[in-house]
Amino acid sequence: MRLYISQPSLSHQIRKLEETLETPLFVRSSRRVQLTAAGRTLAREAPIALAALEQAVRVTRLAGSGIATTIRLGYTPITSFDTLTVLLAALQEDHPDFTVEAREFFSSEIPERLCAGDLDIGLALSPQPIDGVDGELLREEPVSALLSTRHRLATAPRIPVTVLRDETLLLFPRRLAPTYYDGIVAACHEAGFSPEIRAFEEPPVNAMLARLSSGHEVGLAPASFAEHAAKAGTSIILRDVVDPPIAAELSVLWPANEPSPAIASVLATARRCAQRNGWLRSPIT
Repeated sequence: MRLYISQPSLSHQIRKLEETLETPLFVRSSRRVQLTAAGRTLAREAPIALAALEQAVRVTRLAGSGIATTIRLGYTPITSFDTLTVLLAALQEDHPDFTVEAREFFSSEIPERLCAGDLDIGLALSPQPIDGVDGELLREEPVSALLSTRHRLATAPRIPVTVLRDETLLLFPRRLAPTYYDGIVAACHEAGFSPEIRAFEEPPVNAMLARLSSGHEVGLAPASFAEHAAKAGTSIILRDVVDPPIAAELSVLWPANEPSPAIASVLATARRCAQRNGWLRSPIT
């Protein structure tokens, strides 16, 4: 390796470094020069220190430009099986200097957390409008039905809403996402009946699978969540809900007014994810 520095100057700098470290770095003889134990340690640790310094410089420049390096992201459990995973991977690719602190909340809690300054951005299922929070639709997907292979509807290729008249529907608790819950109830009313609903209070996948395994209930959930749940349960199958299909809408939310540079960067990545993965092709129509 060429250092493009004269020998006397290099020797002078090495001696100054040894004086600063108060230990010799080389064993010198008339025939050759060897690293001491301290020299070998410095050769091993110096690249690590330089890399840390470069990282500190990058982070400092980002802070100086107004771009925070820590993003506090709130998400609803329904997003954690697909949407959140895709978004976090894209953020790591687009902004490796960002640290994302992801925390799970009910959809109904996320707008309040944004207003309180506890979160920078959120992923919520059918969020209710609230002053102080801006948002936009990130993903549309159909609501799917989950049922046991022993259920009487298991052989049906698709399940019309009217057929659910005589079924007990298993849903997320209303407090998790009131607008989503009410949308399902409204679809049933439009089909001419008031649904019998039971909500499960335990962690989503395990609770739903345990209840469905009895073969007496039909679970309704956004398709991405339902697909994960169906794969996790050996005797659980997935069916499309039709006539009419029911929509599940996932939005990205942030504090109102002009978004900060960090939030704007996350939003840009989220929009690219939606475009790349076809999240807004609207399969509901």
